Amino acid sequence: MKRKKLSPKDVIFNIFNYAFFGFFTLICVLPFYYLFINTISDNDLVAKGLIVWLPKGIHFDNYLEILKINGFGSAVIVTLARTVIGTICSTVGTSFLGYALTRKELWLRKVWYRFVVITMYFNAGIIPWFITMKNLHLTNNFLAYILPGIVSPFSLMLFKTYCESIPDSMEESAELDGAGYLIRYTRIIVPLSKPILATLVIFSAVGNWNSFMDTVFLMTDSRLFTLQYVLYQYLNEASSLADMLMSMASEGLLVDVSKLLTPTSIKMTVSMVVVIPILCVYPFFQKYFVGGIMIGAVKG
Repeated sequence: MKRKKLSPKDVIFNIFNYAFFGFFTLICVLPFYYLFINTISDNDLVAKGLIVWLPKGIHFDNYLEILKINGFGSAVIVTLARTVIGTICSTVGTSFLGYALTRKELWLRKVWYRFVVITMYFNAGIIPWFITMKNLHLTNNFLAYILPGIVSPFSLMLFKTYCESIPDSMEESAELDGAGYLIRYTRIIVPLSKPILATLVIFSAVGNWNSFMDTVFLMTDSRLFTLQYVLYQYLNEASSLADMLMSMASEGLLVDVSKLLTPTSIKMTVSMVVVIPILCVYPFFQKYFVGGIMIGAVKG
């Protein structure tokens, strides 16, 4: 296939385009790079703000110290379980309800749809929410992380709109063969909806991974603490912990000053621990993300 020759205007446009988005990518990556090099550099230099472009006095003791946090292991398990189970339940629940709301034969479907969507804009507040969760026996209960998020109103809107863009003729042939709603959902709708489903997975996974306020209000059992909450507690204790270690050094105890934890190094290390898992997962779904958002956002 013969390659089309670009005009001078096209060449100038492409140069400007690549330069602009290259610069934009750079300013997005730099904060993460800056965080990372500060977490592996001499903590004394980090506290003085001397680490800018390249790491100095490289060590990984900050990450090892984070791993030693009391309850860190159980918090990781709880958070992983919450993220995996919560994402699966939310994706299945939201997508199936979204599909059901596209069926014209559903009784009062517009009423149910508006009933769900209105919760995006209005809620009863924290105290009624807490009372409701307590009456449902969801305090100190792992299900408190799963059940409230089974249906996401925003994701429901995206999936419903996406489903409406799928030709009805594809379902009609299966319906004539005697396929019920569940068969049509699993064998027709789901395979055709991979882009929007990947989008729903990303939204739900990031939300579950980062959430910790429900832990603050509902959990007193340390075995049910999430990683975000444990790191949040650790972050709040950063100053006192750093002062304690510095006092040990001042008393003549054998402590490597370059590896002493400081409030700055603790904050940066915690930030990296929180962000790294999502950065590792996101690229696998990114190719579906844009397509899912665009197709699900525009009908027809």
